[in-house]
Amino acid sequence: MLKKGSKLNSILTGSCPKCQNESMYVDKNPLHLGKVLKMNENCSHCGLKYQIEPSFFYGAMYVSYGLNVAVGVAAFIIANVFLSLDLVQSFIAIIGMVVLAFPFVVRWARNIYINMFISYDPNTSKE
Repeated sequence: MLKKGSKLNSILTGSCPKCQNESMYVDKNPLHLGKVLKMNENCSHCGLKYQIEPSFFYGAMYVSYGLNVAVGVAAFIIANVFLSLDLVQSFIAIIGMVVLAFPFVVRWARNIYINMFISYDPNTSKE
């Protein structure tokens, strides 16, 4: 499932989408909120420049929106259907889940977005 070369591996681990040998982020832990968006300029292994063009990751906001909607829908279903909470309590559960998932959603959105444009190259990992 998470074998090297798959998009899912790069998305979930935050590794370089081209060689998948190094993390794109300065701090691998997304729970360090002050550094959640700090990225390396280039991959030290394959030389890929992560910021492909100026303001490249603005497009990741659209991916983030979709991920937040998915988190909100999942929170509502769990709260309302499985836990039988009323609408106000379900709304509070949605807000809580979106806030708690923020650092993960931000990183996953960036990871998904860059993986939409760059694919794994097995020849790069051998250099």
